[in-house]
Amino acid sequence: MPTRPREQQPHTRRDIAESYGSDAERYDRTRPRYPDALVERIAAESPGRDVLDVGTGTGIAGLAFRAHGCRVLGVEPDARMAAFARHKGLEVEVATFEDWDPAGRDFDAVVAGTVWHWVDSVAGADRAARALRPGGRLALFWNAFQPANDVAEAFTEAYARAVPGMPMDWRRMTGPDAYAGVCATAADGIRKAAAFGEPEEWRFEWDRVYTREEWLDQVPTFGGHGQLPAEKLDALLSGLGDAVDALGGSFSMHYTAVVVTAVRSG
Repeated sequence: MPTRPREQQPHTRRDIAESYGSDAERYDRTRPRYPDALVERIAAESPGRDVLDVGTGTGIAGLAFRAHGCRVLGVEPDARMAAFARHKGLEVEVATFEDWDPAGRDFDAVVAGTVWHWVDSVAGADRAARALRPGGRLALFWNAFQPANDVAEAFTEAYARAVPGMPMDWRRMTGPDAYAGVCATAADGIRKAAAFGEPEEWRFEWDRVYTREEWLDQVPTFGGHGQLPAEKLDALLSGLGDAVDALGGSFSMHYTAVVVTAVRSG
């Protein structure tokens, strides 16, 4: 896969990266969670229970780790998202991770749920190495959509009609392979930090059934969708709603949670 110029790398698009806080409540309400097996394995294969949650957002990942007995500190660049997570009981510091200061603190695990593509992969891995104890684990993970063929076809057609300039081909951009480039960039950044063992990739399968209303509620939180003109977003939601109606009013979405992980060298 060709390397993107720096100006096309996701982490340089701060306008998108910091747009999610405009509707933090919707983001928290609609975004998919992470399977328990993922959280359990990361916690079990870390040397202790002190976790740093990078890009904590509204606290989706951080709260999952806390529910498994971890002590969690979040780092979040968007003050609106940080305030939402604090309201839910998480301790959060406002900063981009590349600029965040560990201030002498160290952790057993540094985790990042659906956020590392917004972080400079090399600078982020360097910062994670500074924050981790020897033997500590860096774990970066994403939920990859994997719709059934009929769902992918219907959604692709809806996007093509409403926002033909938006590259959202659900037939080609879904499943864990769609994250191959993101995972390769993350693994390459970890290697360049020269402070970790060889990265591994873990995968966890899970499913969720969505009603029409639940799916349409989530769509505005997808990357780049918040920048669409209101009339374009309305047209897209209308088209997607019609697609879900034609599928019977609900559908099952298969997910693969993909993890790129490595252990801090001693």
